[in-house]
Amino acid sequence: MTSVQISANAYKRGKGTLVSYLVSAPSLILIAGVVVFPILYTAYISLTNMNVYHWFNYSFVGLVNYARALFVFNSGFLSALGVTVLWTIVNMAAQLIVAYVMAVLLNMPKLRLKNLYRTLLMFPWAMPGYVSILLWKTGMFNSQFGLLNRWMQDLGHASVRWLASDLGAFICCTVVNLWLALPFMIMIMDGALQSVDKSFQESALIDGANWLTRQTAVTLPSIRPIIGPAVIITVFTTFKQFDVVYLLIQQTGAKTGSHLHTILTYAYENAFIASNYGYSSAISVIIFLMLIAFSMLTRTRTKEGV
Repeated sequence: MTSVQISANAYKRGKGTLVSYLVSAPSLILIAGVVVFPILYTAYISLTNMNVYHWFNYSFVGLVNYARALFVFNSGFLSALGVTVLWTIVNMAAQLIVAYVMAVLLNMPKLRLKNLYRTLLMFPWAMPGYVSILLWKTGMFNSQFGLLNRWMQDLGHASVRWLASDLGAFICCTVVNLWLALPFMIMIMDGALQSVDKSFQESALIDGANWLTRQTAVTLPSIRPIIGPAVIITVFTTFKQFDVVYLLIQQTGAKTGSHLHTILTYAYENAFIASNYGYSSAISVIIFLMLIAFSMLTRTRTKEGV
């Protein structure tokens, strides 16, 4: 190949690259404006003292907001982070166990009307989350006319303020989140169980394995590659859950008395209630970095086949 041909090929490649960037430019500009700029601007605000007293005359304070969040133990951030980690673990474990049991029941050979049950189980997912949460709050947990307290009164017990204490609010929020998130996990589990080769189960049964052994030694290892990505997605969505906790117990004008906060509701309160935008931006950046670190960790473990 002559030098002229090499130059011509290099020119074509360069021209093709330039055309690709020109074609992609509108979408790249849109992504930069909608995604990149807000992240960079939030990082900038996190280094200032912008708040209700310093709207326009805010000044650069460096890492003060980060130090307050991470090293001042009564700031509320660390307790909110602990609640968020516990919230994620409890919800993830409950979803996996309940969804697996439901999926196993749906795949029982002699079960009739399976498709009807699958359709009904998808109903919570079809409803808008906002509507479902408020229905639970007013229809189930209301201290005056909620269904749970009606049952309590019928049994001769006094009414209970289900959402007034932190522990009660945590349990109620977990129940509502389980109601909203279960359909997705059941659908994944159901599809995974249907993909398991029946011959493996039959071989284990012939070898004398009981039901529990067949589930732990055959079924679970077989569906692990399928449910793994679903678990990672659910961990992300549960960790940054906002609407369930906020609408049930922290909504402005309808607070229940509980002081339970996740890091998302804590950041929201500091930004839009206390108007402390510098501190709230620092919390948002910390959350963003935590999610990025978790994403990189799970990606690395996936590549290693763990």
